[in-house]
Amino acid sequence: MAASTHTVTNQAPPLVGYDVFAGDRTLAEAVDRHLAPELLAEAREELSLLGRAAGSEQVREWGELANTNPPRLRTHDRYGNRIDEVDFHPAWHRLLGKSVGAGLTDAWGRPGGHVRRAAGLLVVSQAEAGHVCPLSMTHASVPALRAEPELAEVWEPAATSHVYERGLRPVSEKPGALLGMALTEKQGGSDVRANTTEARPLAADGEYVLTGHKWFCSAPMSDAFLVLAQAPVGLTCFLLPRVLPDGSRNAFAIQRLKDKLGNRSNASAEVEFDGTTWARRVGEEGRGVRAVIGMVAATRLDCVLGSAALMRQAVAQAVHHCAYREAFGGVLIEKPLMRNVLADLALESEAATVLAMRLAAAYDADTPQERAFLRIAVPAAKYWVTKRCTPVVAEALECLGGNGYVEESGLPRLLRESPLNSVWEGSGNVQALDVLRALRTEPAAFDAFLREVGAARGADHRLDRAIRDLLVELADLDGIEARARRLVERMALVLQGALLVRWAPPEVADAFCASRLGGDGGSTFGTLAHTLDLRAVVERARVTV
Repeated sequence: MAASTHTVTNQAPPLVGYDVFAGDRTLAEAVDRHLAPELLAEAREELSLLGRAAGSEQVREWGELANTNPPRLRTHDRYGNRIDEVDFHPAWHRLLGKSVGAGLTDAWGRPGGHVRRAAGLLVVSQAEAGHVCPLSMTHASVPALRAEPELAEVWEPAATSHVYERGLRPVSEKPGALLGMALTEKQGGSDVRANTTEARPLAADGEYVLTGHKWFCSAPMSDAFLVLAQAPVGLTCFLLPRVLPDGSRNAFAIQRLKDKLGNRSNASAEVEFDGTTWARRVGEEGRGVRAVIGMVAATRLDCVLGSAALMRQAVAQAVHHCAYREAFGGVLIEKPLMRNVLADLALESEAATVLAMRLAAAYDADTPQERAFLRIAVPAAKYWVTKRCTPVVAEALECLGGNGYVEESGLPRLLRESPLNSVWEGSGNVQALDVLRALRTEPAAFDAFLREVGAARGADHRLDRAIRDLLVELADLDGIEARARRLVERMALVLQGALLVRWAPPEVADAFCASRLGGDGGSTFGTLAHTLDLRAVVERARVTV
């Protein structure tokens, strides 16, 4: 066969060798906006260093290797001793080492820590989303641990360390530790009050032994876990270490690893406690939900960040491909219909990023008003942004045509990952009901939401009308639960529109308000009004390598 038949033409070069942070104008602007001026130089340098790593061919290869070589459960060692360990490909450990070293479990104690961490999480998730789970669990464990100062004194420095060390040893002997979570059981799911795991108190204050089965245990290779169990007074939170202070293994039987749709580099397990499993109480007995609520809120924000990262990577890949691929007599990105599709995708991605970073900034501010805002904005954002992720990734894949359906493009891995964050930490109905709960019982939360969207009133007539319509919707409480999804969707869109009107370029805000709030858009991507400045929207989303 003639060699000329194998000449490669009209193919986009791979999108590697770039700074994932600096190449994302929306994210870089959010960091500039939300960080104090004295922190910016150091933060930009850190994030660009991380961004260059995440965009490098080496780290992208680590992500592929971690996914094609998923974790394996080893219940016993060669001699027949029960060990219950999970083996990961070396690439997984390299990814975790890079991210822990970048401070992605360390947000609660440093200035601007949440904004810096959120931006870093958006960056590394684009290289490989699966390894973010233990980062998220470890970060989110800190507010729960602080309910018990003695525990926090030991575990918080390890959880917020910038050193990753694999393997199980007593926490006192490790420079850093990871924490997981095991809350849900097969008969309850998100209804954690239906848990049946039992906790029997021991003679020593705060010490218990557990008996039960957890249907989902996140990051089962971690050094410790926050778990819920029924103590004599009611549902209680506990810290369960894998290795006891004397160096012996705690009774923690991993029954199996879940065979998941996506997130394949990360292990999720079913675990069993046999009645001798030792744990320390966290918070008051009978107040388990209260003890973990801060952890759940923090991981919900990470769901928003994770979905925003998947959307950003998918859109970046689609725009990059279309900037090089020629069809029907020209480059795809210059074709009016393709430009419409890319612009529509870019709007969704930018709105998700701006909202996620605003929530991270609220954590850093930590004022009563910002805490009230988070109470309602986090579940609303978690509901909407995570639901938008899958259609965005699917449409971006289609922009690459058949190339996008091939594993080597990376888009199938993004697509398999895309539904996860909508399910994790409470599915859509749970989030919608949580917003209703906040509206009914915490008036300060809705007041904070109204102040946030009100800051943009008068700047766009479609946004103003959407705010008025939302207030009318809220004035009628008849059948409110059945309308919860509709209501929360509108709240999230209004919030995104308000943030874009305040902070995004006019062409982005105009297109978003016209299509998402003004009704001038269709049910699929690529249905924006042709009179909008779509070229500018697409160019803003493009990565220059």
